[in-house]
Amino acid sequence: MAETSATTGTGEPASRPRKSSWKYIGPGIVVAATGVGAGDLVATLIAGSKFGYTLMWAAVIGCVVKISLAEAAGRWHLATGRTLFDGWRSLGPWTTVYFAIYVVIWGFIYGATAMSSSALPIVALFPDGPGLKFWAIVTGLIGLAFVWFNRYAVFEKVMTVLIGIMFVVVVYVAARVVPDVGASFAGLVPVLPDGSLLYTLGLIGGVGGTITMAAYGYWVNAKGWSNSSWMKVMRLDNRVAYITTGIFVVAMLIVGAELLHASQVALTSGDRGLIDLGKVLEDRFGAGTAKLFLVGFFVTSFSSLIGVWHGVSLMFADFVERFRPPAAGAAEAEEHAGPAVADRQQRSLPFRAYLLWLTFPPMTLLWLDEPFGLVIAYGVLGAFFMPFLAVTLIWLLNSSRTPGEWRNGWLSNGMLALSGLLFVVLCVQQVRELPW
Repeated sequence: MAETSATTGTGEPASRPRKSSWKYIGPGIVVAATGVGAGDLVATLIAGSKFGYTLMWAAVIGCVVKISLAEAAGRWHLATGRTLFDGWRSLGPWTTVYFAIYVVIWGFIYGATAMSSSALPIVALFPDGPGLKFWAIVTGLIGLAFVWFNRYAVFEKVMTVLIGIMFVVVVYVAARVVPDVGASFAGLVPVLPDGSLLYTLGLIGGVGGTITMAAYGYWVNAKGWSNSSWMKVMRLDNRVAYITTGIFVVAMLIVGAELLHASQVALTSGDRGLIDLGKVLEDRFGAGTAKLFLVGFFVTSFSSLIGVWHGVSLMFADFVERFRPPAAGAAEAEEHAGPAVADRQQRSLPFRAYLLWLTFPPMTLLWLDEPFGLVIAYGVLGAFFMPFLAVTLIWLLNSSRTPGEWRNGWLSNGMLALSGLLFVVLCVQQVRELPW
């Protein structure tokens, strides 16, 4: 691409393309820290405990799939100067209806899940202290206050520290269990043992595959990247994010394979499985390693909590803003996406209203079993979100809505189609497993 040919979504010449540099990296770190939650780590551990290193190849393919999806979301924001929801809305009213239902129900259930997940390791670290409900409420309130009073720049720095802790802890634990290097390389050869299909699809599509992938473009804008001159930077940032995620997945597979597979230790499903692992680590390596792991467990959960509190609230603020009349402001009428818009949205009533929705109503679920109807609605909507994202990105990035030079090529179309197909299979399975 000639440096003078880049254009913004409005057709104005963009500034000269920035050279990709490590000093710019930021939104990808936020995605990596947010996208990998405690439940993802348990799923990976269970896959390792059941099949050893055999599914290592699935973790690698999963990274490539996530890179393709997040790159497409970021490319839409930078190439068009429009937000992802703005693009969805151009596809018809059905996207608005779907997102409106999804974001309300998903936020209600996820809020309780995130708070409980963050509280579990604290209770394990301080067994004689307050109980789970107390710590769940405290973590939710801390997340609310942090996101409410800080802009993106501070948020990114804190997330960078948290992912650094996650990285050190997970890699340290994987090193302590002494991985079988030969078996891990052998696991890069695609093999499907009996009964492994759904675990394989889960590794490819599940870890790091959440609504935060759609939020990536919003964090890109909040960082100050607002036109196609930042495309190379965004792509480097995105690759770093999912390579980091891939290292987490591989490390947890190693722990599952070495620590659990050989000794046939079964983990509890859900986030409590990490408490089981903490006990195994204490028996094998001592209390110090177990406590360090519980700290990593807390950081993994809490980084997902504040990442969702920030990123999905930004998406909701943009969703509400699309219904404002065009004459609401001269600058806003022309500027669809960019750091100024992101900064304003972080101070907006819809942003803060959704923050409150993520925090306070879900606290009621800490005392009550999740209502049956909500469980089903959450499961169905959540399962359909990733196919929805993949299909709509293919639609948007192959249409005249995207400037010609930034439309999908055959590789991007192929990867998005592959991810869409994988997520459809996972979607069907998740719906089948719901407590109908």
